Order: sequence, then C-alpha cells, then structure tokens
Amino acid sequence: MISCGVLAVSPAGATCGSANCFLVTGTQEGVGSKGEITLNLSFRYVVQDRKLEGTHGVREVLTPKVDFENGELEPDHHREIRTQNSLVQLDLAWGVTGRLSLAASLPLLNERDHEHYDDVGTPNESFTRQDGSSGFGDARLGGRYAFLVRTKDLLVGGLTLKLPTGQYRLRDSEGEINEPTIQPGSGSTDLIASAYYAHQWIPVRFEYFVSGSHKWNSENDLDYRFGAESLANAGISYRVRDRWSWSVQLNGRRTAADRYLGDKVPSTGATFVNLTPGVRCYMSTSSSFYFFLQAPVYQDVRDAQLAPRTGLLTGLSKTF
Repeated sequence: MISCGVLAVSPAGATCGSANCFLVTGTQEGVGSKGEITLNLSFRYVVQDRKLEGTHGVREVLTPKVDFENGELEPDHHREIRTQNSLVQLDLAWGVTGRLSLAASLPLLNERDHEHYDDVGTPNESFTRQDGSSGFGDARLGGRYAFLVRTKDLLVGGLTLKLPTGQYRLRDSEGEINEPTIQPGSGSTDLIASAYYAHQWIPVRFEYFVSGSHKWNSENDLDYRFGAESLANAGISYRVRDRWSWSVQLNGRRTAADRYLGDKVPSTGATFVNLTPGVRCYMSTSSSFYFFLQAPVYQDVRDAQLAPRTGLLTGLSKTF
C-alpha cells in the first residue's frame, strides 16, 4: 500500500467552543492497491476549559448568544466554563487504481457536553450543563491521488466535500436553536483541499512528512457561516522492528472569524499550535492500533474564548 497521510479536520472554534484533534494519523492512508479497502475506527477526546483572551489567561470568558429566532447577536450573554468534545468516527478508503482512492469519513457520534452561565448580568442569570448535544456529524466524501511515487518520495493531493448530514437546529434548554458550535453538524456544504508529502531517510525506518489543507465554508440556511480553516503539519516517524513505530509532529490550525448575517461573530477565530507524540502497534501486516496525545504549545484566540487542553486520539485500522 502507498502511504498517504490524511488531515484530520476539526470543527472551527466559535462562541461556545468546539474542537477535536487535528493531526496526521498515518492510518487513513487510502492510496493502496486496486480494489483494496481500508477501514479506520477512531475516538477523539478534547476538553476546553482554558480561559483566554488573545494569548493571555483571564478569569472569565463572556461570549455572545446567536439569537437565530430574532436575527441578532446578544453580546456577553454566556459565561463559559467548560466544553467536553468526544468524537467516534469511521473512515473508509477504496483503491480505484494504484494511485487513486475514494474516501469517506462518517462521524458516528459527535458529542459535546457544555457548561456555562446563561443571561449574564441579569436577574435570570443561571448555571446550566443541559445545553450540550449529541448525534451524527457532517460526513465527508472525496478522493486522493498520488501525483509522485518514487522509492523514497510520495506526493498526494486530495479534494473532499463536507456534506450537511449532521443536525444543526437542535434546541437548548430554553427551547431556542442552540449555539452553532454545540451542534453535531454545521448545516453547510464545504470544500477541503489537501496535500501531503513524505520522504524516507536512510535507514528507511525513518520518515519525515509535511502536509497542509484549507477548508472553504459556505453559509447555511440560518445565515451562519463558519470561518475558513487552514491546517499545517510536519513530523517524523520511526519504525521499531516490525511491531512498533513512534512519531512526533507539530500541528498548526488557523480559523477565521465566523459570520452571522454577514457580520463577524465576536469570540470566534483562533490560531493553535500543538505538539503531538504518538505510537502505533502493528498487530499484523494489515491491521494496527494507534494512540496520540496532543499538547498545546501556542494558543491565540480572537476576543475571549475557551481553549483546549491536552487531547487524545486512539483507533484501529484494518486493510482488506
């Protein structure tokens, strides 16, 4: 099978905070032999409770409410406390030829547990943990093509369409449409372009890789548009005999501000840089288990937001 890393794209950060690990897994490779099928089942977990304004810690994070019913933004409506993000995802890839593969990503369970204070500064101010959500997320369909295949070099490009398959109109505890980033889906059809390059050193057990992607988001029928997202990754991996390999990578993510009714939404948009060590166990020539820890090394948010702490990603991969 031709190795071809895939960028793990996470939801754009916004008012109430949502995140997932963004990194090169090395398992959703997918450019293999003709007729080959690869299945990958993964679990991602990130907690957001770091209160930031720009790059500095603050005592509280006040964010606006997106009032879809009345078509307005209510400033400083929420006092954010914590968001716990969990994602169970199934990825599939099928080798059409030795260079071209079709791929699908199915977010089977996109769950967000959220804690905040509502109606800040009013007599109705109250704490709630009932405004989270859970459900099937937005599926992705696309293809990847190996433009360069040499003994020690590989260059792959990909194009993916994100479909609005997840719910995006779920109601909060007050019966109103919940905040956009708490929803399992975005309600928009988006386009993602990606590229990946890998080179093997001498000895061939060493490999380094670089990758990047950009996601263009459209506006949903609630007149909300998530900010465009760019990812950049670089890392090295080393195969330890036949059963184990380790890797370390640096992952960058930048999101633009979201827009509602054409205006920028406060407390959206951020730049994150993470350091991610990982390990993989090869149970056979066609199956492996992997585990990554993603630790923040730089975080810069627009206005005040919740930022993520250390996240984890683990999964199983099987080729048929």
